[in-house]
Amino acid sequence: MAKPKKKQRENLLQRFFRFVLKCIFWLVVLSVAIVFLYKKVPVPATPLMIIRSIEQYQEGKDIIWKHDWVAMDHISKNAQVAVICSEDQQFLNHNGFDLKAIEKAYEYNKKGKRIKGGSTISQQTAKNVFLWPQRSWLRKGLETYFTFLIEKIWSKERILEVYLNSIEMGNGIYGVEAASQYWFKKSASRLSQQEAAAIAAILPNPRRYKANPPTSYINSRKSWIVKQMVYFGSLDFKSNE
Repeated sequence: MAKPKKKQRENLLQRFFRFVLKCIFWLVVLSVAIVFLYKKVPVPATPLMIIRSIEQYQEGKDIIWKHDWVAMDHISKNAQVAVICSEDQQFLNHNGFDLKAIEKAYEYNKKGKRIKGGSTISQQTAKNVFLWPQRSWLRKGLETYFTFLIEKIWSKERILEVYLNSIEMGNGIYGVEAASQYWFKKSASRLSQQEAAAIAAILPNPRRYKANPPTSYINSRKSWIVKQMVYFGSLDFKSNE
């Protein structure tokens, strides 16, 4: 009787592993399909938007969800350059990962310190669009996977377009068009250099900081970003594709 039981256990293990492999296969297929879809189709909502709305509901607050997708040619070049200078100055040159920034962040974290700049715009886009905000090794692994996918399937211009339309830019404010209307009462296409820099300055903690009126800290960050924008110059995606 021992042999049939052993064979039965082996069959169960084989079926289990086949099931796991099938699940992995279809998850990969689905993820690639979604990335291809979002190459052309506007992202209607992100997991963070849903999570923030649930948090507001649970806390008994009014649900704020302002999100207006606009095409890249309706976003001021000032806004495009401002977020690159603020968040990821190597965006046009890397393949999704800034190894020097990651190494620097790792060394500082070992000392019990935290610095900004470890994640690229590509990584932030992958996290915002496809994943959840809480940190874990699982999320970091999936973030790496989705970053690789969007860098291979999307153009740099598309990555920045999705980023600018999806990033949290205030309490319940998502995307540069909603942020521009909220903070400066104008469309994203009309943002000045100073206004774009002010919005970019609050990105480290957009629910805590205000782009308008800015605190002295945000003013200092804004001034630094404006200087970086001057050094950066004009933005040309064609020469980097």
